Amino acid sequence: MRSMPNYKEPELVITGVGVTSSIGQGKTAFASALFKGQHAFGVMQRPGRKGEASFIGAELPSLSYPEAISKRLLRTASLSGQVAMVTLQEAWDDAQLDHVDPSRIGLVIGGSNFQQRELYQTYETYREKMYFVPPTYGLSFMDTDLCGLCTEQFGIQGLAYTIGGASASGQVAIIQAMEAIQANRVDVCIAMGALMDISYLECQALRSLGAMGSDRYADEPAMACRPFDQMRDGFIYGESCGVIVIERSDFAMKRQGKSYAKLTGWDMGMDRNRNPNPSYEGEVRVIKRALEKAKLSPEKIDYINPHGTGSVVGDEIEIKAIQDCNLSHAYINATKSIIGHGLSAAGTVEIIATLLQMKESRLHPTRNLEGPIGVNCNWVKNEPIPAVIHNTINLSMGFGGINTAICMQKYESGI
Repeated sequence: MRSMPNYKEPELVITGVGVTSSIGQGKTAFASALFKGQHAFGVMQRPGRKGEASFIGAELPSLSYPEAISKRLLRTASLSGQVAMVTLQEAWDDAQLDHVDPSRIGLVIGGSNFQQRELYQTYETYREKMYFVPPTYGLSFMDTDLCGLCTEQFGIQGLAYTIGGASASGQVAIIQAMEAIQANRVDVCIAMGALMDISYLECQALRSLGAMGSDRYADEPAMACRPFDQMRDGFIYGESCGVIVIERSDFAMKRQGKSYAKLTGWDMGMDRNRNPNPSYEGEVRVIKRALEKAKLSPEKIDYINPHGTGSVVGDEIEIKAIQDCNLSHAYINATKSIIGHGLSAAGTVEIIATLLQMKESRLHPTRNLEGPIGVNCNWVKNEPIPAVIHNTINLSMGFGGINTAICMQKYESGI
């Protein structure tokens, strides 16, 4: 095979975003609440999520459905499916994808077991009358139902699949989308971190595992979510969904000439560990490889959006990895302190939070960061601050030993 010494991989840029979270639907509402540090934490009320115990979390407000979304599809879609279509509509319009050949558009949905609460409710409703189970259950229990809903609604004819990476799923989807474009399988690839709609069973098991926060703050739900604080005791769940549109910079320039940021470096690696405990070595490895791919020295990073769940062990290890990669100078805040942990959606929503902060040259506060661990880190605490941000790194990890890191650079021509 003839070598190509002058070949250069195309620059990849983000041209559209969509976000739905407990603090607002759409990027404008989301950004406004983010910079104010507004939250929606309380005792969760959704049917199928309340059992003998109560759990603190942040649930979505009532959705607003764009006229373009098929009412027929909405009628049989789960909450995860409805939120996926609504959120994708915002990103689709933002990137003006109506003008792209649908056979050259791909979709990668990050996450698995999206609809656990709905499955739990179906079982509870029909276990004594199985013959009355709705036929649509034969489709909706599969993760691929979200692919079907979105490709039918938006006419996508390129690749489409789901990919599970536990809490790193959102960033895994972004990495897969980038590599699909580099392989010339599509010209545009949409990456979605889908809403993982957990039930009472998952809440109870995650609490018993020591991953989800206890009832220490049962009387003060606003105080429960506290990543990197000395009084943290586990993550607090938050419903969310994020979508970004990725394409080659030359393709984007010909179409509309706007981008949020360049995707400059990334990496994914495993710890060889089935269990939920994090790995210092694994996190250091992906940080260094992402920086190397981006051709950046650590001092060039202005801002870090960390995984930062509020895990007793995980936060300590993540801060040590950041410090030992010579990144202590970079600003750090924790998006999960405001919106909670979206599990499969987290990595994508936090990329969007980073993009909006880059655009505004402002960093959102970190709620409840009263006694931070990692005293030598450059924390953004209880107030937003102005900051010029050129280069960023986002970190996302998942059960089963999954580590990811993504570097972005501000696109100077702007949006």
